[in-house]
Amino acid sequence: MFGLKVRDVMEQKKLLTALTATSVRAAAQQMADRKVGAVLVVEHEKLLGIFTERDMVIRVVAKGLDPQTTPLAEVMTAEPQVVDPDRSFGYALLLMHEHGFRHMPVVEGGGVIGIVSARNALDPDMEEFVAEAHRREQILRERG
Repeated sequence: MFGLKVRDVMEQKKLLTALTATSVRAAAQQMADRKVGAVLVVEHEKLLGIFTERDMVIRVVAKGLDPQTTPLAEVMTAEPQVVDPDRSFGYALLLMHEHGFRHMPVVEGGGVIGIVSARNALDPDMEEFVAEAHRREQILRERG
């Protein structure tokens, strides 16, 4: 798997983009609706940043900012590390590990074409197992 090209494992269907003026609240709702952990911040087809679940906790909630009025431009990671789709997935994982992040935009010819996540390293059966475990935990929490 680690020798596969990034383009073969990246998530195109889960690619979520937003404008810099988008509120954190709106971005969070879109992330929840699409079941993704990151939104790419784009203006005029140019990648300007990335906003993740971790950013929400550290840069918004922990600092007491209002998600309804805080724009992504103020809390995103600007100029994020990107990867070429023809690099190996192992290379992308190494970059993510070395720099301490879990999502990386895939850029080709200056445009964003996808996103690769550390989660992509999970075997599909393991990923389904983890998803099922999360569903069961949620059901147990709801039953209280």
